[in-house]
Amino acid sequence: MTRWRSPAAMLAAAATVLSIALGIRHGFGLFLQPMSLEFGWGREVFALAIAVQNLVWGAAQPVTGMLADRFGAARTMVGGTVLYVAGLVLMSVSSTPGALLLSVGVVLGLGLSGTTFAVVLGAVSRVPPERRSRAMGIATAIGSFGQFVMLPGSLSLIGWLGWSAALIVLAGIAASMAGLSTALPWREQVSGAQAGTRSGEALREALAHNGFRLLAFGFFVCGFQVVFIITHLPAFLVDRGLSLSVGTTTLALIGLANVAGAYLAGVWGARFRKPALLAAIYAGRALVIAAFVLLPITEVSAYVFGITIGILWMSTVPLTNGTVATLFGVRNMAMLSGVVFFVHQLGAFLGGWLGGYFYDRAGSYDSVWAIAVALSLLAAAVNLPIREAPARPLQPA
Repeated sequence: MTRWRSPAAMLAAAATVLSIALGIRHGFGLFLQPMSLEFGWGREVFALAIAVQNLVWGAAQPVTGMLADRFGAARTMVGGTVLYVAGLVLMSVSSTPGALLLSVGVVLGLGLSGTTFAVVLGAVSRVPPERRSRAMGIATAIGSFGQFVMLPGSLSLIGWLGWSAALIVLAGIAASMAGLSTALPWREQVSGAQAGTRSGEALREALAHNGFRLLAFGFFVCGFQVVFIITHLPAFLVDRGLSLSVGTTTLALIGLANVAGAYLAGVWGARFRKPALLAAIYAGRALVIAAFVLLPITEVSAYVFGITIGILWMSTVPLTNGTVATLFGVRNMAMLSGVVFFVHQLGAFLGGWLGGYFYDRAGSYDSVWAIAVALSLLAAAVNLPIREAPARPLQPA
């Protein structure tokens, strides 16, 4: 193996791709108000486009994961990058709800499926099992740092150039993901015990496994909460009398705190039961969200919320994907992660859309915050009984 494709270089490249893809994606909520005001849309128009994006992203993820398992993460990332850039360019000229739905919902959704979790963590999972959880934690942590860096940058670009030109600049940044992907293998090579299970067989086995289904439901809740917050939190804080910059800073703090949270989740996942850690994370989210909405909303409380929810933000990702790898091995890891992520995105669709739906009809987000708390408690309960053991003895090479 060349030094350029050493494990450290591949981990760094994969994590940086995740950082760029998620960093830009998490800033889409900043475009809600300027685009809605310019074109006279209600908030549901933008919220529906984001919801469709998450649905398309999730529905395409098992397919892109299967392609990555078969043809290599690098090829899949290049294709995803082309779609991601095209989606941002199209978004910059979207002046109707239909155009927004196509650019933000469909094209960017497909681009995200080739540049984010399932493909990236599927590549990272090829390390030895004793290092897998920590490697996934590191990749997720670096990916979170993109949120901290890109959100203030996106807000500055909107203020300096306007929302349309800002998207063109972000498209240029996104194009760099194609170059980074060259550090990854162009064809997957999995040997030994993992090499015999075909994708169809692995999928049937996973869907019949109760632990896999419970794990997926927990990830559904994660998607609901994350997308609702990143899409609607800035507008929610503006409604409470705070500035848009407070919302931007809060989202950036979520990304920064999640660097620590995701890394620690990866480290602790190698030492403790991952399902038990997931249950604790979901219970913690319920407590943090309830305290935030029930106490007076101030600039300080918003920042405290950003830090505390940030620690629990994407810490579910290395633990969920690590449990999938433990249950079924890494031969079809990207595809099975894609299936779990599809369920995550079903929750994301509801979180993004229901935020706008309830706001346009009730004038507040109170109902959605309450749903987020209730779902979090349920996710904590269903993760506890999951057994972290291989679904079946691995076949010898």
